Amino acid sequence: MPKPIYVLNGPNLNLLGSREPHIYGSETLDDVRRRCEARGAALGFDIDFRQSNHEGELVDWIQQARVEGAALVLNPAAYGHTSVALYDALKTLAIPVVECHLSNPAAREEFRRHSYVSLAATGVIAGFGAAGYELAIEAAAGLVRKASPAA
Repeated sequence: MPKPIYVLNGPNLNLLGSREPHIYGSETLDDVRRRCEARGAALGFDIDFRQSNHEGELVDWIQQARVEGAALVLNPAAYGHTSVALYDALKTLAIPVVECHLSNPAAREEFRRHSYVSLAATGVIAGFGAAGYELAIEAAAGLVRKASPAA
């Protein structure tokens, strides 16, 4: 079995389902985790799914994915717009990085239209709600297989 795909989630995503459902949908983070695990299993990958409200913990997990992960799906939430630390950690990765957002930041407030994470990501999936995570996992798995056809 290949290394797992890491799926990391930033601040306030623990409140999915109750926080601004008109923007982020009504599914909970646990619902999203189950979607990710099912999609990963269908593609032959385990999913290492985590959430933190703390920037440093996310940096630690990105560094862990550098060694232990096949790919990284990251919903940085608000940290995408502010965190040079996440950007610097992502730049150390040699694995695919897919940035994922439930909403479409380009269609929202001006300050959300810039992402430090995008500067280091292989690709971005945004605006498809919880289904975007499944798309991100498909993209990540495809990139892993392209880089290493035996995976």
